Amino acid sequence: MSLSVFLELVEIKAKTASVFPFLLGTFFAWYHYRQLHPVYLLIFFVAMLMFNMAVDANDNYQDYHRATHNQALAFREKTNIIGVHHLNPSRIGWLIFWLIVVSAALGLFIVSRTGWPLLWLGLFSYAVGYLYAGGPRPISSTPFGEFFSGITMGFVIFLISVYINAFDVVPFNWAFVWPVLLSSGLAVCSISNLLLANNIADDQEDRELGRTTIVYYIGKAAALKMFVALYVVGFVCLLAAVLLGYLPKLTLLTFLTVPIVWRNTRGFLAQQIKKVTFPLAIKNLFLITLAQVVFFGLGVLIQW
Repeated sequence: MSLSVFLELVEIKAKTASVFPFLLGTFFAWYHYRQLHPVYLLIFFVAMLMFNMAVDANDNYQDYHRATHNQALAFREKTNIIGVHHLNPSRIGWLIFWLIVVSAALGLFIVSRTGWPLLWLGLFSYAVGYLYAGGPRPISSTPFGEFFSGITMGFVIFLISVYINAFDVVPFNWAFVWPVLLSSGLAVCSISNLLLANNIADDQEDRELGRTTIVYYIGKAAALKMFVALYVVGFVCLLAAVLLGYLPKLTLLTFLTVPIVWRNTRGFLAQQIKKVTFPLAIKNLFLITLAQVVFFGLGVLIQW
């Protein structure tokens, strides 16, 4: 397998959905608690990235194995990366296994140094990661995919990044979790919208593959309204977090992205074509989270 095929298999282009929340959590820890644990932070980053790659590779792996009936054979051979590049499914399975094992070992090491809350957060993440594409009823084929992807990647990664830097100076309770939850709201909604846009664009294909996503239940028109509403909710969370002092005031400059986000959103609302307009949702996620990281970082630097 070439490097380019491997990177496509693990969907490396989508990793901003985990890397940026990781950075936001790191900035949050420094902004509020004035300390970092760089060794634990680096180990967590590696473990997080490996597990994220395993989840996306497993998504492709499971889709390949599930596509067995006549309507799905074209998807298996012409769309799924394993079929398109004639990869050995057995080797892909072992690759996924070792990515998970190594990431879990790294995670358990950090748990041994920081405490039980990280274990429960990790178990939740691994359960969602596996059940997202695996099991008898994968989360990705249910109405709950947007919720779990947004919460796990936008909030839990953010929360873990804060916790491993501040575990020894603050108790793990609701007073600790709530500011992180609100501060991660924009990332949560933007990540959820990425999957929602994907499900809207893939509505017909999902129906043929037997997937009943939220678009199946509420219809495309309502799903498009939800797509807009999630961005609105996310920016409201950002504003509230700044007003409550959870984020530096400079983070409000993230609102400068709104005109571009709206332009991209209007483009997606006009037509929902996977290869043409779905990339607009990817651009929105990248732009929003990058801007929040940059302005949060500047706010931490100049303390404003």
